[in-house]
Amino acid sequence: MNNKPGKILVIDDDRDILLTTRVVLKKQFGLIKTESDPEMILQQLENELFDIILLDMNFSAGATSGKEGMKWLREIRKKDGSAHVIMMTAYGDIDLAVKAMKEGAADFIVKPWDNQKLMATVINAYRLSQSKREIIELRRKQELLHHDLDQEFSEIIGRSDRMKVVFDTISKVAKTDANVLILGENGTGKELIARALHRESERSQEIFVSVDLGAIPETLFESELFGHVKGAFTDAGEDRSGRFEVASGGTLFLDEIGNLSLPLQSKLLSVVQNRVINRVGSSRETAINIRLICATNMPLYRMVQEKTFREDLLYRINTVEIKVPPLRERRSDIPLFTDHFTRLFARKYNKTGISLHEDVYQKLDTYSWPGNIRELQHVVERAIILNDKNILKPADFLIMHDTSRITDPVGFRMEDVEKQTIQQVLEKYRYNISKAADELGMARTTLYRKMTKYGIS
Repeated sequence: MNNKPGKILVIDDDRDILLTTRVVLKKQFGLIKTESDPEMILQQLENELFDIILLDMNFSAGATSGKEGMKWLREIRKKDGSAHVIMMTAYGDIDLAVKAMKEGAADFIVKPWDNQKLMATVINAYRLSQSKREIIELRRKQELLHHDLDQEFSEIIGRSDRMKVVFDTISKVAKTDANVLILGENGTGKELIARALHRESERSQEIFVSVDLGAIPETLFESELFGHVKGAFTDAGEDRSGRFEVASGGTLFLDEIGNLSLPLQSKLLSVVQNRVINRVGSSRETAINIRLICATNMPLYRMVQEKTFREDLLYRINTVEIKVPPLRERRSDIPLFTDHFTRLFARKYNKTGISLHEDVYQKLDTYSWPGNIRELQHVVERAIILNDKNILKPADFLIMHDTSRITDPVGFRMEDVEKQTIQQVLEKYRYNISKAADELGMARTTLYRKMTKYGIS
């Protein structure tokens, strides 16, 4: 087995040159491909991703202008903008060398060459190509990691018996590369479970890439997950790696997998089975090395029976299954979450010294929490935002048991939350300003001012 790194393509119409470069470069590099016909260049690039391309400047008998080489240099750069091309010529024309460099060549070498000079030139170009590729991948990974920098919390909260089962499964599975399927209602913390599996795995120092499949349009599915090459479609202005490629070496978390249509399930199944991807617009295969974790709130087993989810895909993604209990089935964890969110949002909104009356926990325990942890988080955040008291009481936590009256705000900007809450409390007390102001924990004049601000009448 050849473990040497680097793939080199040599294009020259002189077969002696092709033989010489193969003999010299095979000592250092893993794959040396040679081609005497320049018309085959683009086909070679379709089949393989080369680190370095050695390209002759002249192919026609007696030609010395270098026009043919410049033409093929442009074609190569058009096909692969990151290609590192070393131009070869028997004529040491400095102007031609400068022109080639301006067109994107990485270097220039004159024939006949000294073998040591050839090796040094190719090695330097190879190192440069590797550095540039690493920079491109790092930038892509930074894009995907950027949203993780401001995570509100990273640890899973819970002491209930149901969560102890989840923790036990995580500890057993994390060190393996087994595919994991996480099942649970919206808002139960499925992504936190996925992150915990990654954090405890052998891949913990590598990237964790999270993808919300429900948010990706079908037309962009392949491009987002598998990447694309320049010119693959109208807006493809540059080569771009997909989420599978970016996650290689680390963990890929596919959330809302139950939302995929059957055609997209088939495309995903092929990649999960074969562990190779093809960027859109390219037939070149790229091997990927990922730990796959999937999640959904949908009944996949029933969907299999209804023929809306592929059975073979289901059994590919759920080597191990983790069921995350809803908050109503782990009520002993409600105080833990409440205290955590209170501390979190007190810091966020600069309201120090806040504590909760003991009756708050009793009130929160009687609610069914259809929105699970996420809903509890929003309830606590509203209470912190709208109150300036040091001790928060049950009335400060606005839970409408008539859930038909609740609508989630479009966003969770402070003004949006405040406006909606004021409206709900005013409706509750039929616009009795005194009672509404008392429940909201603000003076009547403050409430009037805020009603005017938000256009509430």
